[in-house]
Amino acid sequence: MMETSTRDCFIGFSLAVLSCFFIGSSFIIKKLGLLRLRGSTSTPASDGGFGYLRDWVWWTGLITMGIGEASNFAAYAFAPAALVTPLGALSILVSAVLAPKYLNEKLNILGKIGCMLCILGSSIIVIHAPKEGEIFSIQELNKKFFESGFAYYILVVVTLAIYSINFIVPRYGKTNVAVYIFICSSIGSLSVMCCKGLGLCIRESMSSTESSVLGKQFFLFLIPLVICIIVQMNYLNKALDSFSSNLVNPVHYIFFTSFVILASSILFQEWRHIAGVDAFATLIGLTTVIIALFLISSFNDSQITLSD
Repeated sequence: MMETSTRDCFIGFSLAVLSCFFIGSSFIIKKLGLLRLRGSTSTPASDGGFGYLRDWVWWTGLITMGIGEASNFAAYAFAPAALVTPLGALSILVSAVLAPKYLNEKLNILGKIGCMLCILGSSIIVIHAPKEGEIFSIQELNKKFFESGFAYYILVVVTLAIYSINFIVPRYGKTNVAVYIFICSSIGSLSVMCCKGLGLCIRESMSSTESSVLGKQFFLFLIPLVICIIVQMNYLNKALDSFSSNLVNPVHYIFFTSFVILASSILFQEWRHIAGVDAFATLIGLTTVIIALFLISSFNDSQITLSD
């Protein structure tokens, strides 16, 4: 049992790292596609336009992101969310390295230090964050869904997202990057939980003959997952079209990681059994990443070099 668990965690870790390279590159490619439309008559994505759907560069970026997300979702089927999600900091490093070359965006020495701090903080979180309880069947997951109060979390997230879309986005969407990213990340935390359910469905279907029952459960997770992904893509595009990718990527990482850890802790209730030192170290890791975000975004336009 221990060998199997270790092997699964290694597979999940490898898939998560692979996904970071695809996702980090996809931010750059999609941003290039959005920039190509600025000289045309198409309505910008930040204004609600969908002209990017006719651009092959944007579609290349979407396919690249799809490959990365598929690897990431597969990773959730093998490893805990508290391990997979913080590794997303590597995608920030990939996009931060590529942005100056392909988007002519600046990344000074403080931004580079911020990228390193993102990786450091993520490593601390991976080591000390609470790990999910063992769940071996869809029935156990359904039971936890109702017993843990996760249904209330879904209700709160959906309500806040709808309120933000209708009232906050029209007023602050183009001036505050957190508005678009909040919607994208909070809904994204629900997609991760759907992926856990899909992973269980697939693994059970490989060892069970009750395909009809598993089929119903499969689509019960698949349909909400597709809806969540559509919402994520829409508001991530709006954020990329309105703000620098070196700002969008770290903010997206912070929000997404925080929401996924929160959702996972509610559903699986890991924090009840975590040691005090691990809880403190997890908070230190999150604080480190927040400081990294400040370094990357606050001095992004400053000409600061190592000699300075």
